[in-house]
Amino acid sequence: MHPASTPSAHPFLLPVSLTASVFFGLFTLLAQSLLCAAELQVPAENKTIQSAIDAAEPGDTILVAQGTYHERLQLKSGVTLKSAGDDARGKLGLKRAERTIIDGDFKAAEGSGVAMAENSTLDGFTVTGVGNYDDALWEEHHKTQGEHQSHTNIGAPGTAGIAVIGISSCMVTNNIVHHIGYTGIAIMGEPGKTVTPHIYRNVTYRNMGGGIGSMKQSTAIIEENICFENFYAGIGHDNASPLVISNLCYANVRAGIGISEHSKPIVRNNKCYQNRRAGIGIRTGAETRPLVENNDCYENDMAGIGSREEASPTIRNNRCYKNKLAGIGSRTHATPTIINNECYENFMTGIGQQSGAQTILIGNHCHHNQLSGIGFATCESGTSTLIGNRVIENKLVAVGINAGWTVQLSKNELSRKAGLPPIVMVAKGATATFTENTITGGGVAGIRVAGKVNIDNNQFVGTSLRKVGPPNFAVWALPNSDITMTANKIDSWRHALLATEARVSAMNNQVSNFYKTAFMIQKSTGPNEVSNNQAVSQNPTDQVVILTESSAITKNNTVVPELVP
Repeated sequence: MHPASTPSAHPFLLPVSLTASVFFGLFTLLAQSLLCAAELQVPAENKTIQSAIDAAEPGDTILVAQGTYHERLQLKSGVTLKSAGDDARGKLGLKRAERTIIDGDFKAAEGSGVAMAENSTLDGFTVTGVGNYDDALWEEHHKTQGEHQSHTNIGAPGTAGIAVIGISSCMVTNNIVHHIGYTGIAIMGEPGKTVTPHIYRNVTYRNMGGGIGSMKQSTAIIEENICFENFYAGIGHDNASPLVISNLCYANVRAGIGISEHSKPIVRNNKCYQNRRAGIGIRTGAETRPLVENNDCYENDMAGIGSREEASPTIRNNRCYKNKLAGIGSRTHATPTIINNECYENFMTGIGQQSGAQTILIGNHCHHNQLSGIGFATCESGTSTLIGNRVIENKLVAVGINAGWTVQLSKNELSRKAGLPPIVMVAKGATATFTENTITGGGVAGIRVAGKVNIDNNQFVGTSLRKVGPPNFAVWALPNSDITMTANKIDSWRHALLATEARVSAMNNQVSNFYKTAFMIQKSTGPNEVSNNQAVSQNPTDQVVILTESSAITKNNTVVPELVP
């Protein structure tokens, strides 16, 4: 035989006879495995569920008839524990799960309601009565929105309704877990081991921890569960990075989904509503870095999505609406990146910043919020960059910047059709830079300034020029403010700038459709300069600049009948 034809010469090319024998052997093993798999009945063949588990072998299925079983269970590897019946829906979950109850409340009870094992499956049970559920304590903290709860209990050891501890792979599905003294379903990692159970289509409620808790570097798939009225979060994270997708979390004492302690989950396509705090709450350290995308967060008692305590999430493509505070809120030195979200009809602001946060906002749409589209509350020091956001038709201001903030705004659309408030407000003690923004409206001002601003290459478009009555200025500079305006295009405002007791530099601006005077400077604190500006008017008495009790360098300012390209 030629050496090239031997198996040793080509280890991946087996002779036909040998290949056939290998496949025949595999088929035989598979057939034997299927033949050996048994179905054990409870209580027909085994009086207790645990006795059936003890008798089972890997691959076996235990079918449990409807009824209440006063047990706490330890599953075995490769065993499926399933309630008998079809998948007809009941009030909360499957009817078979509602009617097949594992009640751990009995004198000799120890351990979790159900402890999972490798490659095991738990399908279709109610698990309850494990630990001490305290209804009075639950009511107390529900009233105070969990403000007085101890954070030390989040992620602390406890006795769960269903426990997945150090298990590489298992399935927990179609179960109902309620009135547990700790977390309903607890998932805990183990050093050096990948712990990735599938937690699928369960219902967890009224548990004294989270509904589902992912802890200790576990990486579960948490999918299509319903979690409500739990003592902490509906789904909670403590130093874990699961995939959290398509869950429904509502009316929990804290957040619908809570993320903390260095967790890095992907949180996608969930609905979080009517929770006592945030829909999704993110906290505790710069290494808490979740990706939060395409979720609906609405009607929560605080923010739709909130980040705090130096957390650094990416928040993108979410819809946050009708929340009692902000659609998306950041505080206490959080550093979120907030991209392409829609925030509307929130009772305060679309996107709000507090307490020294450092935020990046790109491409968000904030509209019809009760206060501001994007707001910055007074703080000692905070920074933000706003790029390409659309902030329209908010009840008060599009953007409100209070003391302590340094904000850069570039290529944003900022507008409101009606109402008297300014489109943008920059308070005393705040610094803002505006570049290539479009600012549209008919209020008292496009930008009302008490702090320091640099306004460069923006378009100001007025919608209802008022020759008399309330102010109607593209830029309104209040006493002690500092204004630099360069290369802006300003149309249909009474004045491009009205400044009183302010420091002003205005150069290379183009102004059209104004009333009598483009730039009015009163009682300036100087030094001031108004130079190289061009005003369009058919009225020969109109002026580019008027100084009242002020001095300024004024040169090369011209009134022209039409703009020169």
